Amino acid sequence: MQLKPINQQVVAIVGASSGIGRETALQFAREGAKVIVSARNQAGLDSLVEEIRQAGGDATAIAADVREFRQVQAIADKAIQQYGRLDTWVHLAAVELYASFEQTTPEEFKQIIDINLMGQVFGAMAALPHLKREGRGALIHVSSVEAIRALPLQSAYASSKHGINGFLESLRVELMHDKVPVSVTEVQPASINTPVFDKARTKLGVKPMGVPPLYAPADVAKVILYVAEHPTRDIVVGDAGKAIALLQRLSPQLVDAFMRQSGFEAQRTDKPKSENAPDNLYEPISGYDQVNGEFPTQPSLTTWLDTHPTVTWGAIAATAALGAAALLGWGNEV
Repeated sequence: MQLKPINQQVVAIVGASSGIGRETALQFAREGAKVIVSARNQAGLDSLVEEIRQAGGDATAIAADVREFRQVQAIADKAIQQYGRLDTWVHLAAVELYASFEQTTPEEFKQIIDINLMGQVFGAMAALPHLKREGRGALIHVSSVEAIRALPLQSAYASSKHGINGFLESLRVELMHDKVPVSVTEVQPASINTPVFDKARTKLGVKPMGVPPLYAPADVAKVILYVAEHPTRDIVVGDAGKAIALLQRLSPQLVDAFMRQSGFEAQRTDKPKSENAPDNLYEPISGYDQVNGEFPTQPSLTTWLDTHPTVTWGAIAATAALGAAALLGWGNEV
C-alpha cells in the first residue's frame, strides 16, 4: 500500500489542543501538510492554528465533542469543505481518571469509555468513507501501552484502550479482506510528559504522574508522521513500553507482581491535589494549551530505530557480517 508524502496530505487530528495532539499538528504543518485540528477546547485550538499560521503552515480548527457522532462527522466534513479531501485521520482525544475501581463511579467509567473508546470508533466511522473515496489513506489511532498491559488505579482508562485494540483488529482484517487500501495503525505510547497529569481527575489525594521513565510528546508525534507515510500495523512508543509489552507476553504473573510492588507509588507525586480540583473529565479546562508537562524525559532508542528501518537493517547486517568474520577468524586460528 502506497500512502501520499506528508506534504501532499490533508490530515485531521482529533484531540489537538494540547500534548501529543498539539505537537503532532505542529509537525504535520511544518512538513507541509494541511491540517484540520479538533478538540473540545476552542481557545486551545485557536492558539494552535495561530501558531501554525505564523510559521507559514495551513490549519483550520473545528471544536467537537467526540461523544457525539454528528460532531465527529463534522470534522471530516470540514476537511472536505476546506481542502477537498481527507488523506489521514489521527485520533488522540482522551481523558483520564486516577482512582481505584471501587472509588470510580458508574458515570465516570462511562464518560471515559464514551470519550476514549466510542470517540475513536466514531472517528473511524466518520473518516473511512472519505479515505475509501480518495482511493488510499491512513487511520491512525493513538491508544496506549495500556492496551497491552493495564496499570492499577486506571481501570476505566485501561478498559478504553483495550477496547481500541479490539475494534482496530477487527476493522483492519475486514479492510484487508475487502482489499480496501486504507492503512490501520494503533500507536501505543508508554508514559508521555504531557499536561494530562494536570488535567486528569484524581482521587489519590496528590497530583498523579506517569510511571517512569517518561518520554517526550515529540517522540510520539514523529512516530505518527512516520506511519502516515509508511503503513504499519501497530507500534509501541518508548523503550519501557516495549519492555512491559514483552514481559506481558512472556509472564503476565510476573508483571502482576511488579505492578503490585511498584505500580501504585510510581503514579503518585508528593504534590497535594484534591478530588475537587478542576479537571477535564466532563468539560475542558483552560491553562494547559501546551505540548509538554513538567516531568523530565528521556530519549527512546527503540522508537528511533522503529522510524529508521533502513538504519536498523543496516545495523543488523553489519552485526551479522562482523559475527561471520569473527567465526571465520576463529576457525582459521584453530
